[in-house]
Amino acid sequence: MDLGLKQKRVLITGASQGIGAGLAEAFAEEGADLHLVARSAERLGELANRLGGDHGVNVRVQALDLTASGSVAEVVANAGDVDILVNNAGAIPGGDLWKVDAENWRAGWELKVFGYIDLCREIYPLMKARGSGVILNNIGNGGENPDFDYIAGSTGNAALMALTRALGGRSLDDGIRVLGINPGPVATDRINNMLKTRAAARLGDAERYAEYLLSYPLGRAATVREVADLFVYLASHRSGYSSGAIFTVDGGITSRRSI
Repeated sequence: MDLGLKQKRVLITGASQGIGAGLAEAFAEEGADLHLVARSAERLGELANRLGGDHGVNVRVQALDLTASGSVAEVVANAGDVDILVNNAGAIPGGDLWKVDAENWRAGWELKVFGYIDLCREIYPLMKARGSGVILNNIGNGGENPDFDYIAGSTGNAALMALTRALGGRSLDDGIRVLGINPGPVATDRINNMLKTRAAARLGDAERYAEYLLSYPLGRAATVREVADLFVYLASHRSGYSSGAIFTVDGGITSRRSI
């Protein structure tokens, strides 16, 4: 299936590892040119060299902290007029209302929630002037599943879902599509570390973390590629009538809720 993404210009934040690196790989396979942003210059450089060599695409990297003052403007100035923005940077800390203090709550939201908002604010007018563009927000199914032990993340993700729907509800008037993707557990270092912490606290042994995987559909977390492939499709012209919508990729976890 030709997705028509060859030489499209794609900006991906949080691109040095995990889902972000998987997104870069998936878009590169479609022939898209990439602008990758993350804190780690070393990881970005290694990824850029591999993707450029394997797929013959242009890959530019920008190592910076998106929470630093002026960083969003710096990204926009360096990335230029992109066709696709993928907001992916940030991980909001887990814990209940008292374990996540005000400082850590704000720090988590500064990167993921306000980082997404600020990049949308800056990139959208450029896309509007051109009359086309796609904004994809990697959010997370915590926004659909309010969790006492992930209260900052559940609340932040719910806010980003509202942002996506509000902005995407009218964006097609400007030739722009805005969509959200809500992955559930994904097989990355982050989910493994989270499960190890939970296993240590509840089971007394961090190495028993794999027992929690058995409660997931198919007895595993999603692969990065199962998530990344959806982003690539949604970015393409074959998804041209979708905007203001949230797509959940969690094996049915959200839909298993019952009274």
